[in-house]
Amino acid sequence: MFNNIEVTELMPLSEKNEMVLIDVRSPSEYKNFSIPGSINIPFFDDEERAEIGTLYKQASVEAAKVRGLEILSAKLPEFVHQFKQINGHKTVFCWRGGMRSRTTATLLSLMDVHVSRLEGGIREYRRWVLEQLEQPEAPFKAYVLNGLTGTGKTRILKALEKQGYPVMDLEGLANHKGSIFGHIGVEPHNQKVFDSLLVQQFRKLRKAPFVLFEAESARIGKVVIPSWVMELKANSLQLIIEMPIEERIKEIIEDYRPVEYQAECIAAFQRIKTRMPLEVSKQIETSLETSEFASAVHLLLEYYYDSRYQHTGLQYPDTQKKILHVRNLEEAIKAIKEQIPELENSPV
Repeated sequence: MFNNIEVTELMPLSEKNEMVLIDVRSPSEYKNFSIPGSINIPFFDDEERAEIGTLYKQASVEAAKVRGLEILSAKLPEFVHQFKQINGHKTVFCWRGGMRSRTTATLLSLMDVHVSRLEGGIREYRRWVLEQLEQPEAPFKAYVLNGLTGTGKTRILKALEKQGYPVMDLEGLANHKGSIFGHIGVEPHNQKVFDSLLVQQFRKLRKAPFVLFEAESARIGKVVIPSWVMELKANSLQLIIEMPIEERIKEIIEDYRPVEYQAECIAAFQRIKTRMPLEVSKQIETSLETSEFASAVHLLLEYYYDSRYQHTGLQYPDTQKKILHVRNLEEAIKAIKEQIPELENSPV
């Protein structure tokens, strides 16, 4: 037969590379939320799941089971074949560790394909994630990248992470750039996905001497950042990057790619156009429509983003902030590294 394992036996995933997690729920369920790093081999596809659910509600449990058996029997050889192609220890799960994962594990054991089954399924995993968010295993010291829009904070974080610095890329975890234009060109993560990735990353960094992340508001798109992260930000040293506006404009255009997403940028601008003088908003809209993106970005910075930052981004005492005057991203990375002495000879 098969073994049942608990959620805690999966963690931390980074130290269990030989374990392959397999979500046997439907593709839409998997897309909405799954355990990070898992793959999808669906027991039923979306249409089949809908059909079984309708029979369950409108006919009977027995009718649903009979139809489910008919569907699975027709595709059983291919279903088993997909599992046989996977190397390493396999662990299957479904919504609550019920019929789909139990049946999968039983069938595979009969075919001499050994798997484990996650008790409680992804529902239990979600409960565990929420517990971890309440009591995070995380460094209690942080450095926070701060500064006006366009200073390349996310790119700086990614560069530092490649060099071995313990980084928490909150925008990357949310898959959203954090501004009114932040969803353009990507598919933002929902709260469940963000929470799972956040817990996974902080567990990876639990032995680090500090964590480095970007100053964010309480929300990134529709994702809410945990209060303890916001408290850590508020109580940590702010590394405030000051960069020429020409360089910031260049960075924003490179990051947001308005040439590719012109219509989306114009649509997003409609949500904030009333928050600045009428003549300015008309000029920005015209610049976006005529592909004069540098002009549009310059006006957005001057009349919207920079003024908002002055109210929220600099409200720290002098003892809690370091102003880094730099000309470009390369200088910013160097200046930040000079402010962080703890990394050398420290475990990450």
